[in-house]
Amino acid sequence: MQKRYGVHVLFILIVCFFAFFVNNDAVRVNGPEARNLVTAKEIVEYRNWTTPTLNGEPRVQKPPLPAWMAALAEQISPDDLVLQRTLAGGMATLAIIFFYMFAIALTRGKLFGLLSALVLATCFSMVMMGRTIDGYSHAYAFMLGAIFFFYRAAIAPRTRWWDFVTAGLFFGLAFLSRGLELFYTLFLPFIISFFILYRPRLRHKIWPMVLMIVAGCLVGGTWPWFAFRSGETIKPFMEFNARPWYYYWRFFTESGIWSLFLLTGLCGWCWMRGRVALKKEYTFSVLWLLFALLLLTLFPGKSMRYLPSVLIPAALVIGHYVVDIFLRVRDGKLTPVDKTVFRLNAFLPAVLGLGVPVALYVMFYSRLGLFLYILFSLLFLLVSLSIFMGGIHLKPLKMFSGMMVMMILVETFVLSHLASTFNNPGRNSIRATRQMEQLQDLIFYYPAGEALRAELIYEAGRRILPLDLGVAPSANLLPAVLVSGLPAEQVLPESWLERIVTRQVGYYDNNPFRGYSPGFICHVTLLTERKE
Repeated sequence: MQKRYGVHVLFILIVCFFAFFVNNDAVRVNGPEARNLVTAKEIVEYRNWTTPTLNGEPRVQKPPLPAWMAALAEQISPDDLVLQRTLAGGMATLAIIFFYMFAIALTRGKLFGLLSALVLATCFSMVMMGRTIDGYSHAYAFMLGAIFFFYRAAIAPRTRWWDFVTAGLFFGLAFLSRGLELFYTLFLPFIISFFILYRPRLRHKIWPMVLMIVAGCLVGGTWPWFAFRSGETIKPFMEFNARPWYYYWRFFTESGIWSLFLLTGLCGWCWMRGRVALKKEYTFSVLWLLFALLLLTLFPGKSMRYLPSVLIPAALVIGHYVVDIFLRVRDGKLTPVDKTVFRLNAFLPAVLGLGVPVALYVMFYSRLGLFLYILFSLLFLLVSLSIFMGGIHLKPLKMFSGMMVMMILVETFVLSHLASTFNNPGRNSIRATRQMEQLQDLIFYYPAGEALRAELIYEAGRRILPLDLGVAPSANLLPAVLVSGLPAEQVLPESWLERIVTRQVGYYDNNPFRGYSPGFICHVTLLTERKE
């Protein structure tokens, strides 16, 4: 049994390696990543671990654990994006391992646990989460660990003190990563579904649960304590981006290649729950997904970043469907409807795989060259053929393996080229100022009335402080550097221009992707005192 667990974990680690680590620097840094990276740099530079700052301003409104972990990586290797995203990928891998352990504890089926974990690891939203330095991978890893240990302790016939305490510690770490967000989007729908179907007897486990809550509060309470000491208030647990109630109607597409499988598992609830071997576990998975989707819909603030909370139970639903088909093929119980639906599920990814060589030719041929184009096209054609034949001959594991290989090929060969297609080819980053010796010891400023994007602070590699242009420049201010959206002559008032000399250092277009956003455009100007 231990050997089988080891083989399963090895498979999961291999898939996670391609899902989260290969080409993890292909996509440029986004806003949330930039804020975390700037905070981490300032923690290390100014040694302010208890009161993290962003561009000199306190940043204790946000949970500090992701910034602390990023700061540790910054100490090991400064300004290393690959290492930072590798850390995020490591936490995403830990989340998949905890999910695998939970799926086995739920069903006592090792094949089910493996298939569900591999599905989750290759869902589109999970792949992107594991490649992003925004704290979500930390939060999901800790919350899934908490759910696993809580579930194991709750269903155990005996009192498992250590499991309750461990769950509490993980709850605290999840709170330090994303606040109450995952308690609402992931744990609350889980606990509702769990109590509806399983009705665990916890009367004799009251004190271990109290200890779990105490452990969680002791760990998670460090964040409110730091915020209280600094005089700051904690930010609401979810961002308030008001969107219509139907915003999540396309939630299934976030599972990527598994979209049709997920729809089949959900739409077939009425007929599947009466035939699957694990009826209660299947119903629990569906209820967990529906409650998660309902709670997200009820909350006015909506973002696609919250959808991994739906994809976690969705992976269980897909796992139930794949295992059910596998058992029915083995026992010769497939109905004509089963065969038709299964083949449709197989044919769609096969067709998508056949379309990859066309996409490679249209978008990347000039970069690949003839040899690489032929090689990649043959690989995708072979995998698509394998998936197609798995559907024709009703071999679910062959089809499933083909889909895994297709995802690995996409993440290995396509992702970096796809990212370069969307990246801005004319990008001229303010990062160039890092190499200018005349600017090294000068303070950077921006007009206090302008909005400053975190990406500019990250690329500049230093704080860019607000400058009050309503006050005359003092002698100890100059020389200095001004970062502004418009040329300095159009930004500075006459009282300034009479007393200083401006010299254009550079005009920078920091737009990371194709298209134009004025917030990424900046003029860098050297300000020196005018000599009489």
